[in-house]
Amino acid sequence: MTEDMTRCFIAVEMNEKSVIDNILAFQKSIVNTGSDLKLVELANIHITLVFLGEISKAHVEMVQREMAEVKFKPFEVELKEVGAFPNLNRINVIWIGIQRGAMELNAIYSQLESRLRKTGFQLDNRGFSPHITIARVRSGRNREKLADIISEAKNMNFGIVQVKSIKLQKSILTPEGPLYSTLYETVTTN
Repeated sequence: MTEDMTRCFIAVEMNEKSVIDNILAFQKSIVNTGSDLKLVELANIHITLVFLGEISKAHVEMVQREMAEVKFKPFEVELKEVGAFPNLNRINVIWIGIQRGAMELNAIYSQLESRLRKTGFQLDNRGFSPHITIARVRSGRNREKLADIISEAKNMNFGIVQVKSIKLQKSILTPEGPLYSTLYETVTTN
């Protein structure tokens, strides 16, 4: 990465303490399986709306202008359900699903996607699937135990988060894990 390029994504932050505590408790239960995992740091738990990759300073400013035009009212996101990508037979990523609030997140994503594509951004064509990544699996060690824990937690409820803003996050990759900082924040219209 050159100095004038910044790795960025647009996200909804998870900042409700009780929700983070519930995620931590579940992370401990999957660690106890003895599986080979890389947990997402609690401070880095978020819903990615759009991953932008490495972009120039001019593009950062363009993204900020487009984000400022996104309109939404405050809403609640209910974090419920645990699953794995691509599936329980080959677990690469462990995620928490979004129940209530998924429609609102999709509406924000649609606004962002439309605005960013018009400015020339090449976005992922897979679309948007609202979720929170909580762990990545490094190997198949104890996969069956891990799949059992995920299956048992399928309908687990982690709580509700109030969404009042979306953030343009800068991501610096380090050997210890990514470091995130907020470059810009769009707050809801009441």
